Amino acid sequence: MNPSKPVMTLTALLGLAASVAEASPAKITAQSIIVNPVETKLNVEVWVNKDATGKANPTYRKGEQLSIGVKTNQDAYVYLFNVNANGSIDLFFPNKFEESNFMQAGVTRVFPTQNAKYSFTVGGPNGQDKVLALASTKELNLDDIARFAGDQGFADVKVSGQENLARALSIVVNPLPADGWTTDVALFKIGAGQATTPAPKPKPGSTGTVTYTPGVGTQPAPAPTQPAPTQPAPTQPAPSQPNAQIKPGERQDGTFDSAMVEAYDRLKGPESLGTPTGYVTPWADGWWQRFKGVAAYGDAVLVHANGSSRSYAVHGRLLERYLALAKAESNGARPPSRLGWAAGDEKVIPKNPYGTPGLYGFFQNGALYGTEKYGTFWLQGPVLKTYQGLGGSGSFLGFPTRDQYLLNGAWAADFEGGSIRTVNGVPKVYRK
Repeated sequence: MNPSKPVMTLTALLGLAASVAEASPAKITAQSIIVNPVETKLNVEVWVNKDATGKANPTYRKGEQLSIGVKTNQDAYVYLFNVNANGSIDLFFPNKFEESNFMQAGVTRVFPTQNAKYSFTVGGPNGQDKVLALASTKELNLDDIARFAGDQGFADVKVSGQENLARALSIVVNPLPADGWTTDVALFKIGAGQATTPAPKPKPGSTGTVTYTPGVGTQPAPAPTQPAPTQPAPTQPAPSQPNAQIKPGERQDGTFDSAMVEAYDRLKGPESLGTPTGYVTPWADGWWQRFKGVAAYGDAVLVHANGSSRSYAVHGRLLERYLALAKAESNGARPPSRLGWAAGDEKVIPKNPYGTPGLYGFFQNGALYGTEKYGTFWLQGPVLKTYQGLGGSGSFLGFPTRDQYLLNGAWAADFEGGSIRTVNGVPKVYRK
């Protein structure tokens, strides 16, 4: 397939020993790649747009559009890999265009999603491709298999070949409960001939059948206006001027915070964070550094907890609300408990199905969604999981229109297209 940015560059094999793979409960097969030999209640189904059953082996021509459907019968985290005919591997999902790879039971998700800013285009080589869906009851760490570099939308996959992927995944799923994961495979072939509209040529060095084409409008949305009056008054970082002498990640004693240095480079700091306005300083059981910000991004901080090797940025309106919640809870002495530390890079949603642009920030214990139209609001717990399992702000629910709140002693949330109510301890979704 071919999305229009380099196709995810696929690099060296892990070289995992067969003896290590044998320690995993997984079973490696030629047809299904990796299978849980234990019978599980968890089930995942995957299919391609030319075969809704997921059981056939349809043929695509180069240049044709491919979409992938997936569904689970229980709440689960889902991972989608494509094994190309030449052995190169693409990780479709999770990616940086979607808010979360958590899926709600019984909900069908199709990739690319409606109004997505990328597409999948069949590119080649000719031969047999396989889409592997891995569903897990717990979120998996794929750092030894795939990594996101800089601001690229799809990860670079480090393994090549079906057998190496199976061995690597065997190690990842090994710590899970015996019935805590399952897989499914959909087949499709790349045949001779060209589609009416030829596929864009991959950039030099790209490999694999699938590439991705980001759409227009993926630039950050303009800084939102003031939030709805019901929100606490946001607090800005202490007013200070950029100091060209202070470097990103620099502490006052001249040492450097490696997590912040890496984050500044990853996020193209000069374009999104700007110049530091102070040194890296302690905050609760972690660290932060303030930045002047650039244009619509607004003022920013890089934050991380002690011992974390990853630092993330919080910008503009999301930062205002984040600090306002911290001030209301502890007079700003620590991150707000309902959110915790930032746990992922912010995402820009250029437009959802309602035509609303906005921002999404992911934290240890919850999330912030910010729009110019409604304001910036927090969600957490089962309500957030249910919302993201439906597709988050890109689903029929759209963006939240207020903070999550208690209704008759149970959590509830309101959105552009409906609401979530907790009934007898279970979140229920209602359309408008």
